[in-house]
Amino acid sequence: MPRPHLRRRLAAGALALATATATLALTPSAAQAVALPNGFKSVGYMPSWSGSVTSIQYGKLTHVNYAFVLPNGDGSLRAVENPSKLSALVSLGHANNVKVSIAVGGWNDGDDSAFEALAANSGARGAFVNNVVGFVNQYNLDGVDIDWEYPDPGASATNYTLLMQQLGSALHSRGKLLTAAVVAEGYYVTGVPTAVFSSVDWLNIMAYDGGSPHANYDWSIAAVNGWKARGLPAAKAVLGVPFYSRPGYYTYAALVGLDPANANRDCTTAGGAQQCYNGIGTVKRKTQWAMANAGGMMNWELSQDTTGATSLVTAIYDTATGGGTTPPPSGRTGPITGIGGKCVDVAAAGTANGTAVQLYGCNGTGAQSWTVAGDGTLRALGKCLDVTSAGTANGTKIQLWDCNGTGAQVWQAQGNGTLRNPVSNRCLDATDNSSADGTRLQIWDCFGGANQIWRLPA
Repeated sequence: MPRPHLRRRLAAGALALATATATLALTPSAAQAVALPNGFKSVGYMPSWSGSVTSIQYGKLTHVNYAFVLPNGDGSLRAVENPSKLSALVSLGHANNVKVSIAVGGWNDGDDSAFEALAANSGARGAFVNNVVGFVNQYNLDGVDIDWEYPDPGASATNYTLLMQQLGSALHSRGKLLTAAVVAEGYYVTGVPTAVFSSVDWLNIMAYDGGSPHANYDWSIAAVNGWKARGLPAAKAVLGVPFYSRPGYYTYAALVGLDPANANRDCTTAGGAQQCYNGIGTVKRKTQWAMANAGGMMNWELSQDTTGATSLVTAIYDTATGGGTTPPPSGRTGPITGIGGKCVDVAAAGTANGTAVQLYGCNGTGAQSWTVAGDGTLRALGKCLDVTSAGTANGTKIQLWDCNGTGAQVWQAQGNGTLRNPVSNRCLDATDNSSADGTRLQIWDCFGGANQIWRLPA
């Protein structure tokens, strides 16, 4: 599938890296990824030919991939475009605790002959691994993202597996990352055999340039679920989103520049045609899904984003972190009321771990007296409101449990009156929209219904 975002041809010319230099042990970078809940990743690509590294919102990303360096068929690397830009990206990224990788390959006008040749030859594979290791060492990078578009099913796929296994061993032994950009769906999916899954830290699933309208929610989620159905662990499935439209390939920033209201749409008219993309609402919705079902979000690409309130990078970050929300104001003690005016109640005033938390008529007892703590917990009878077994699935029940400082016991007050658990990205919910005495509380997708609205102690 044509991908204009990967069409850029890099300058030709071999990168002369001596084998002795390339095989030097790498010193693991001191940079640690920005902390998002549950190891969630926010990955952005920075092209060599577009955008400024000083405009990147480093504090809202965990990883940045510099695109691209191209291979030659003998396993050598072509000269990287704008090497000073790459060096500046690494410096700024590490200063802001963001990890930086080099993306190798790209669409390259559909020419993957160099990958085909080097992967098919054991000597060239070895040279490629050594040269990539040397490149990582030279630029103090944190890892490598292989973007071969695309290995064919069959012999090509077998060679891809051998290449990725060898490269994974070399990088992981040096404390470096190995990821890969992969097609969302279709024929080329099986060009990435399941044997590759154990060699990579994660796959960046390019869930764009498909679906109608472009990269719509259902199509994108189905694409990631297709990879998971093949055995890819959820934690290694990173959902890619486009920062551009189809069919005209307008950048998201350009569309918002035409009309700020486009930030909250998925389709608009530009250049005399309908352009479809992902606006803030869809990006947030995809991020919410990924928080519960995948390992992170990826974007192509950072220079196409806006800044400020309309930024899609910000939309991902805010959703992943409960942006703009804070724990409920601390120090207040009293009842928490919900649907039908009923109170959040510890069943039979029990204090054993695992005691059910339910709705019940308000009666002023200690089983209904909740303290809002400064750490985001809600406490009654000396214990905490807890998501059973730290579950993240819809319908996971709420219980009373020893306060343990885990994310299963943190609740963030939202502006619409809901209480969101940031780890599961789901809200405190009265089961079946019921207000009957004994109705169990659970977590469920946040939608702001009457059974998710809670009034905290006054």
